[in-house]
Amino acid sequence: MNNELQKRIISSIILIPLALFFIIKGTYFFNFFIFICLVIAIYEWNYISKKGDYKIPGISFLIFSFYSAYYIRNEMYGDYIYFIMILFICIFTDIGGYVFGKFFKGPKLTKISPKKTYSGALGGYIFAILFITLFFNNLDYISEITNINTSSKELSLKIFLLTIVISTVSQLGDICISYFKRKSKIKNTGKILPGHGGLLDRIDGMIFAFPTSYLLHLIFKI
Repeated sequence: MNNELQKRIISSIILIPLALFFIIKGTYFFNFFIFICLVIAIYEWNYISKKGDYKIPGISFLIFSFYSAYYIRNEMYGDYIYFIMILFICIFTDIGGYVFGKFFKGPKLTKISPKKTYSGALGGYIFAILFITLFFNNLDYISEITNINTSSKELSLKIFLLTIVISTVSQLGDICISYFKRKSKIKNTGKILPGHGGLLDRIDGMIFAFPTSYLLHLIFKI
């Protein structure tokens, strides 16, 4: 196991429970947490885009993205379950992409992000679907949050489609941030997270997934 992977594992063990604490606690704990993340994300974006004319559109998008995350956690169903569902679809998409990409390798998905492969993209979908299946099988009270019977075929189809959409958007978000990093000739958006790089390196898929979830809820009531 190389040094960078060790750092990534250790920092993940520390950061994921910490993030979950703020998300589950809600109220001013979550609001403080998400505000700090927004400030860091804007700072990193400013670093990426300092020579580009896309700085202001990017900052505007980040503000909308974090507002979407705030709305989903605090306003949508008044609970953290939906937020965590979206969060972990993105996380497991990342994990599946990494595992399948390392194990199966194969053709590259795009020149924008050379490490991305078709096998990795498939792995992202598979891990996301496996997670959401286990998530709902062990979440008896989800119906109290969504007001929909968890055993209904209608909900199963909606959640499956939502998982595919969010996983796709998460992967596209990863590629999008990779594009801007390559454009700026930098490897990482920052150094705040040992083994990971910057905050935007870790939440690149999430900053696209939460606005997508927010818009799907407004338009289709998902």
